[in-house]
Amino acid sequence: MNHKICTTCILDTTVQDIWFDETGECKYCKIHHEMDKQFPLNSTSSSRLQKLVEKIKNKSKNKPFDCVVGVSGGRDSTYTLLTAVKLGLRPLAVHFDNGWNTEISVRNIENAVNKLNVTLHTVVADWEEFKDLQLAFLKASVPDADVPTDFAIYSVLYDVAAKEGIPYILNGHSFRTEGTSPISWTYMDSRYIRAVHKKFGSGKIYSFPLMTITGLLYYLFAKRIKEVRLMELIDYKKNEVDETLKHELSWEYYGGHHHENTFTKFFQSYYLPQKFNIDKRKTELSALVRSNQLTRSEALTIIEENAYEYDNRVIDYAINKLGLTSAEFDEIMATDNQSHSDYPTLLKTIRMAKHPIRLATKLKLLPYILYLKYAN
Repeated sequence: MNHKICTTCILDTTVQDIWFDETGECKYCKIHHEMDKQFPLNSTSSSRLQKLVEKIKNKSKNKPFDCVVGVSGGRDSTYTLLTAVKLGLRPLAVHFDNGWNTEISVRNIENAVNKLNVTLHTVVADWEEFKDLQLAFLKASVPDADVPTDFAIYSVLYDVAAKEGIPYILNGHSFRTEGTSPISWTYMDSRYIRAVHKKFGSGKIYSFPLMTITGLLYYLFAKRIKEVRLMELIDYKKNEVDETLKHELSWEYYGGHHHENTFTKFFQSYYLPQKFNIDKRKTELSALVRSNQLTRSEALTIIEENAYEYDNRVIDYAINKLGLTSAEFDEIMATDNQSHSDYPTLLKTIRMAKHPIRLATKLKLLPYILYLKYAN
């Protein structure tokens, strides 16, 4: 396919599953438009947010916590925690430590929970176990090598909420600032993770749960846990948020999108661009363009004039921490690229069940459902 770029955002044909309409607009812009219809920012936003807050409060009147907020030390999760407290909610902050925390992220978490007087619950993964899982994904040669962390966080939040009897999880993601990640860049489900681990890993996973479909149904229907993307109900301005966090919580920026985690920094700044020609900044910048927080010209300039910078010290640190030799890492980088479609997944089942899933979860999985709607 000849190189083509969206006429609205800056996503292009480096995204394998992209398509464009007759005006040249990409399918990820279509997803954004539909999300905007479901979660509009208008004169009713404040009242809709207040109704949600009252609902959350009333559900747990006599309990110490009324919601769970996952915290990483990053911008989105920290601001979600701050917003929850300002709205009068009583969050339990939950952190999943996969062994790759930066000093900045640790300080950001400590400052936030201390200044907000919030209880912090940390789940620490067994390092050898988690390293084995991360190595398995690197050896599988797929661009999803960071999903073990994402999936573990997702699983841990539901597990803690269920054990503590907390009915709501507040998610810090916003389609207006982060967009929807292309499925060819990031895919995850329990069958896929177990298949990759079975082929390239060893041992079993004990230190944290891995969400299954059965587990998700249990959390949704037996425990009645609901996930809310709080930032999609708020006019979330990235630059304004940074200043607020610095002023109120002594928050520090870590130099890049999700670079509060050393593995993610290695993964996004070096591994993905060098091995797969994937620049995840395009997703975030495209979201900011669609949200009128950045012009398309400004976004293109950032990509065209600033190659994704990486730090050789971070690469060396990651290789050594994973227990790889330089030759072993070079072999991983040279291995033919694969994708989730080369391994067993639940994608076919999810496609067939997308309408009942959407109904049952009351739009909880809407971004993913919309992706399937606009799939080729």
